[in-house]
Amino acid sequence: MRGAAVSSQGRFWQRQAAHPHDGNTDVVAAVGTAVALLAALGAVTVFSASAPLALETAVPPHFLRHVGALGIGACLAWLASRVPLKFWYRTAPLFWGLSILLLVLTALFGHSVNGARRWLVVPGLDIAFQPAEIAKLATLVAAAAWLSGQEGKAALTRHGVLGALALAAIPALLCITQPDLGNAVLLVALTGILLFVGGAPLRILLGPALAGIAGIAIYSFLQPHAMRRWIGFLDPWGRANAEGFQLVQSFVAFGRGGWFGVGLGDGRQKLFYLPEAHTDFVLSVVAEELGLIGVLFALGGFAALWVAGLRITLRARRRFPMLLAFGMTSLIALPAAMNAAVVMGLLPTKGLTLPFISYGRTSLLVSCIAVGILIAVAREPARSTPARRSRR
Repeated sequence: MRGAAVSSQGRFWQRQAAHPHDGNTDVVAAVGTAVALLAALGAVTVFSASAPLALETAVPPHFLRHVGALGIGACLAWLASRVPLKFWYRTAPLFWGLSILLLVLTALFGHSVNGARRWLVVPGLDIAFQPAEIAKLATLVAAAAWLSGQEGKAALTRHGVLGALALAAIPALLCITQPDLGNAVLLVALTGILLFVGGAPLRILLGPALAGIAGIAIYSFLQPHAMRRWIGFLDPWGRANAEGFQLVQSFVAFGRGGWFGVGLGDGRQKLFYLPEAHTDFVLSVVAEELGLIGVLFALGGFAALWVAGLRITLRARRRFPMLLAFGMTSLIALPAAMNAAVVMGLLPTKGLTLPFISYGRTSLLVSCIAVGILIAVAREPARSTPARRSRR
């Protein structure tokens, strides 16, 4: 029996060596299908939500820009899926440093909208992008490379944890200066989850977690706009005409949608009742026009992507690809969960987009690159033996 088991295992590894991609073909297909369905839903919803903004054209300009970004994003995903993982490992410090430089330039020369300086405009091209989105991707790649370099050093020591947290803290602080507390919190949270998966003991993570919570509390007390968001979150109906207006309008959209929605394009809340209907609160438009079924379809797509990403993570046979796959999966899944929680009144408003569905070209392009990297990990050739381990 034991000989048969050994022989069977040997044949399995021989098949994996001969056909290194066969084992992950199913998860690659699952990732591609989930992303395609979410992108299709996003294109339809952005068209519907931005139609009231197109007063002089038949096709909303936001929709055209969104579809254009989808096309570019598909090309970037394909390229990222073909880039060797060693490239990301070796260029991680440079990539992270570039993202920090972009955040500094944003603080100095960024374009301000609604009191927030979050966009950097490319001179002469009239193209604006959000460096904070790039910083999240770069930080996760750098953290994955750093943590993979800690392998064999008595689990994850305090030095290893602090090094990864420093990679997140610097861009997070630069985001806060914009101000952009949502992306700062998300960036640190993503790195913290990656640390936990990388083997950091909870007792070491507890201190930084408590410090982060204290920092959010202090920031909220010192910044009037942050305090207003907390007030609107805690008492939306009592402040329905002030701080709670956006959340109340989201509740109305969910209530009007019912099970099957009022019909695609027939929603009322997007008609200047619901601010930022095509960006931060696009899920409210889905809820009103497509009902609970539409919301479950969207959340189910992210759940399927999460499960597929975890399967790719678990199948990775080296530390860096494993951490990278989990980081890219979390980069899409965690913002989706937080965005859904915001529009349902479970978290204060944070200004985070819903990946692949919200209008936001930088977020969309970064999400596409993350999907490409995830597929690259899935397609990584299997080794001929499970005994040997390598960082990269």
